[in-house]
This record gives sequence, structure tokens and C-alpha cells, in this order.
Amino acid sequence: MNTSSSGAAFAPATTVRAGLRPDRSLKNLLGPYAPLAVMMLAGMILLSASRLALVMWLWPRVEASGLGWEVLWQGVRVDLIQVSLLAVVPILVAPLLAHRFGWAVWRRFTTAWAIGGLTLLVFLEIVTPAFILEYEVRPNRLFVEYLIYPREVVTMLWRGFKLPVVVAISVTALSVVLTRRLMRTPAAQARPWRWWIVWLSWPLVVLALALAIRSTLDHRPVNPASFALSSDTLVNSLILNSTWSVAHALYGLRNENVSSEIYGKLDTETMLETVRDARQSLGAPTAVVNSAELPTMTRLTPTANRTRPLNLVIILEESLGATFVESLGGLPVTPELERLKQEGWWFERLYATGTRSVRGIEAVVTGFPPTPAQSVVKLAKAQGGFTTLAAILEREGYRTSFIYGGEAHFDNMRGFFMANGFQTVIDQNDYPNPVFKGSWGVSDEDLFDRTHQELLAQHQTDTPFFTLVFTSSNHSPFEFPDGRIELFNPEKATDNNAVKYADYALGRFIDQARSSAYWQDTLFLIVADHDIRVRGEELVPIERFHIPGLILGADVQARRIQTVASQIDLPVTMLSLMGIEAEHPMIGRDLSAEAGTLPGRAMMQYENLYAWMEGDDVVVLRPEHAPAFGRFDPTHKRLEETPAPPHGEVLATRALAHVQLGSWLYRTERYRLPDAETGTARRGLDARDG
Repeated sequence: MNTSSSGAAFAPATTVRAGLRPDRSLKNLLGPYAPLAVMMLAGMILLSASRLALVMWLWPRVEASGLGWEVLWQGVRVDLIQVSLLAVVPILVAPLLAHRFGWAVWRRFTTAWAIGGLTLLVFLEIVTPAFILEYEVRPNRLFVEYLIYPREVVTMLWRGFKLPVVVAISVTALSVVLTRRLMRTPAAQARPWRWWIVWLSWPLVVLALALAIRSTLDHRPVNPASFALSSDTLVNSLILNSTWSVAHALYGLRNENVSSEIYGKLDTETMLETVRDARQSLGAPTAVVNSAELPTMTRLTPTANRTRPLNLVIILEESLGATFVESLGGLPVTPELERLKQEGWWFERLYATGTRSVRGIEAVVTGFPPTPAQSVVKLAKAQGGFTTLAAILEREGYRTSFIYGGEAHFDNMRGFFMANGFQTVIDQNDYPNPVFKGSWGVSDEDLFDRTHQELLAQHQTDTPFFTLVFTSSNHSPFEFPDGRIELFNPEKATDNNAVKYADYALGRFIDQARSSAYWQDTLFLIVADHDIRVRGEELVPIERFHIPGLILGADVQARRIQTVASQIDLPVTMLSLMGIEAEHPMIGRDLSAEAGTLPGRAMMQYENLYAWMEGDDVVVLRPEHAPAFGRFDPTHKRLEETPAPPHGEVLATRALAHVQLGSWLYRTERYRLPDAETGTARRGLDARDG
């Protein structure tokens, strides 16, 4: 009895001592961050388990890609990014609430946030199999677009997908119950820290979160394009998780908001008729296929009759405008290019379509006309089933590759290329011992040395190839190895010196290629993506859109191309010279089929302005203003504004039709190839809804 009383008497004291004793458990070490840590751990387990199940379900596709376990461990990296993103908002407000004075609010907030975040992950993963069955990809842009039409979509889902809908709702509801139970313990047992401890630890927590979200110490953070490791879009999407995929789709929609209708509007038939008329009058007549579904479809009959079509190498030179080419009115910093132009087709009046690398890629690789929106390289509806040179040549049995000295996921290049015909991507991580590595990747020397090795190896397989090479040394901060060139400017890190180095590396590669076995079977196109700084006093500084272009190799003879030409003319011209007979939707001119006396035309997107130039006559489309007219003086490189010429209305209508065409082709997903077997239109996966 006494013992019992004694024990009872001492019980409170024991409790007090236990409360004062330092608690070294994990929950106390994590303090106010315990609920978020549990959310992140549970999210990682959930997402990885879902991916493993999807991989097992789709194993034949994964196995065929050759990636195997890489899908899983790269997926863990993506999942860490996603759960870290879920924790961003609570972490940012932690200094205001995660201490004794705001503890009640903080505990409720983090618990509710964790339950909501985990429920979101569960919902998007549970609907993923049904979405894959329908579209062969994780939930993406189309999933987001469906949300705009809730009544129609709910009706469609209930009538056609009743079982998946019931399962999704049931599992999501169950996840709310289970998640609440999961979060009950960390929420109840978490302990507040003193306010000064929260403030001192907060920068470290933010830094750790930022590193997890970047997922790399490289120059740029990763994005979905970083995980485009296969030419199979489905396998690439398995590496992601559905929440991250949908989040990037939402983020990408902001790039599609600008429509060509800011300049005015033509009805579809007038637009198409105007484009057809312009193709006949401004270039050599082309065999336009009568296709209501794909109205720009053209049958290319090559001017070069070859028993075996040639290989193709496109060298896209970063920021190498005509301002750096002496014979085009620029500085004398490209002596190698000046030497090489004596050996091939030299373009004297070639113009870029825009001011960014992705705009140059869009034009040179896809032949797509510029629009006021972002380049299609970055737009969602072009991430599969979009026409590119690689897609055309892949059908002809070509091996297709992209070689870059920097990070290929920049500007979504890797993602776009791998989804549209490119089979291999080589970037800065594939150079074991580079001679020089700067902010934008390895030097152009390293790039061209690797390119030469790849071309030699490919040529030995006797398989035709198409290789796109994109340089980067001529990019701010203009870093390149010492001892290669005599500097043009006293200070090394200038654009003039960087261009001169890039020119040196290019000349060195072409000399190397000329003495190699693949030279006689290969066409080389050297062209700039854009000029380095496009600006000026004119409405549109046309002289800063002027770029060099040169075609070399195989049996190409020296020739001067004096007609006004656009980057979008180059893909068609190269296919013709290679000897490729194909159907394609590109509207560019086959310059090899022209007599050379036509004035030509070019189109240029400059901020929110669109310039259309025929010969020297220019019309500039402006939002909410009437078109402005002018005449470009190529000698003095000036655009002089003039009153509307007699044919001004025709110019303005042609300009509007072409800028509207690009937006329309993209929006309706009609810039694609005909089906390889039947010749009928082939829609992309995301276009099945019509």
C-alpha cells in the first residue's frame, strides 16, 4: 500500500523529469520541419512505387529502349525534385510561423499542406495508366487542356471510362484518410524551436531545397528535356512523375498565349490561298499535294538525281551574324569562312527568322515559319509528331544525331529533338577529357573533334546519316582556349575574338573533313542561328538579321546565291541537293531549282513586330496599328520608311497570311508528315481528340 502510494506520488516528478530530458529523437531533431519531412519521404516512396509498377507493366517498351534500370534511378532524381517543390511554400513562410509564437498555425498549415500535396501525387499517379492507354504518355498538356471544358470532359469520362473514374475517385478519397492518419503522429509530436534557431537554420534548409530542385551543379537546372534519353516518348515520360509533367505543361502554356491575330485576321481559306499564290510567284513552282488535312503538303522532286542520297551535316554557328563577315559588310574576323566560301554555295542575302537560338533551330531544322509566340522547340504541341529534317530522313533509313558542346536540355533542345526524329544526343557530359570547358560547355575544338570521330564511325557502317552540330564558343562570356588565334581586340573576352576563334575551329574541322572518306558522300551546311545583338534605330533592324550561309562537300561547285532567302528555305534546298524524294509540309523554297533571278523573300520576327521582305520592299506588321512600309538598302544597310507602294496591300496580305499560317499549323497540329505506309495524314498522340 505504501509502495503503491509512493509510486503514485513519484509519478508526476518522473513525468516532469522526462519532459526536461533532452529528446534526441528524429522528430525533435527535425523540429517544425517534421511534417514536411514525412511528406517528402512518403512522396518519394509513393512516386517510386508507381513508376516501378508502370515499368513492369510496360517492360517490353522499356527493355527495347535499352535504358532498363536507368528509368528507375533517374526517376528517383525527378521525384526528389517534385517533393522538394511541394515543400517550397511552407519552407518560405517558416521564419514567420515555425516557432513558439506561431506554432498552432504552423502545425495546422503544414499538416493540411502535406495532406493536400500527397493527395495530389496519388491522384495524378492513379489516373496515369488510363491516360497512357489513350495517349501513350503521362498526363501532359492535353490533360491540362481538358480542364478548360469540365462539363464535356466529365460526361466523356463517365460514359467511356466509368471504371477508371470510380477507381480514381475511390483511391484518392482513401488516400486522404490514410494521409491524415500518416500525418497525425508527426504533427502531434513535432516540437517548436526557439525563433532564433528557426532563423539561423532557415538559410541552410532553403539552400538544401534549392539544390534538390536544381538537381545538378551544372550551369542550368534540369528540366523534362534532361530526361529525354530515348527516342520513345513513352519511356521518357516514365522517368518523370505525373505531377511534374502536368506542372511543366502548365508552365509551358504561358508561351502559347501570343497569337498572330495581334496583327489582324484572315479567314483560313484566304490565308491558305494567299500562301499558295506566294509560293508560285516568289519561288520555283512546287508540286503541292492536294490534301485537305495537310494543306501545305508538298512533293519534293530533287534536282540532284543520285543512285544513293548523300549524308547531311548541318553546322549551326552560334551568333555568327553578317556583322562578323567582311565580304558581307562586317568585320574581318572570319578569314576561314571567307576562304571556304570560294568552294561552295555562298548566300549573299540570307536572313534569320528571329533573334534566339531556338528560333534559328526552328527554321533550319524544321522549316517552320516564325510567329509571335515562342519557338515550337519549346511549345507543347510540337513535342512529338512534328516535322523535322530528322523525322524525314529517319524514314529514309538515316541515322540521326545532335551534337552539342553544352547542356542539351537548355531551351528544351534534347526533349524536342528526341521526340521528333533524332535518335542520339551528345552533349557536354559526353566529352571525357575536353581541351577547354567554359560556362557554355566544351570548346568548339572539342565539339568538332567529337563530330569528326562520330562521322568517321558512322561512315564505316555504310548507313546514311544526318548530324546537327551546334556550336557555343561564340556566346557571352566569350571563353575559349589560349594560343589559337591572333586576337582582334586587346581584351580577350570579346565577341570579335570569340567569333574569330569559332571561325578557326570551323576551318580546322572542314579541312579535317575534306581529307576524310565521308567528305565525298556528305553535304555540309554552315549557317548562323542569328546575329549576336539584334538592335537598331529602325522599326526592324533588318541588317542585324543578315547571316552567312554556305553549302560545301560532295560534288558541290562554287556558286553565289544572290536572291533574298530565309532560313526556312534551307531544309528543302538541302533535301533536294541530297537527292531525297519525299512529301513534307515545309513552305520553304528549293533554291537549287531556281534560276537565281528571282528577288526572293524573307520573314523576320522581332519582339512583337513581324517583317516581310520581297526583294528590297518591306512591310512591318504591328499590333493594333496599320502595317508600316519601307525599302531596305542592302548597300548602306538601312531600312527607310516609305508610303505604302502600289502593291502594298498585296505585301501586307502575304505577310499576314504567312505569320498566321504558322500559328494555325501549330494550333491545329497539321505540321506533320503523312503516314509512312498509307500516305494519309498522321496525327500526333495529343491530337486524337480532333
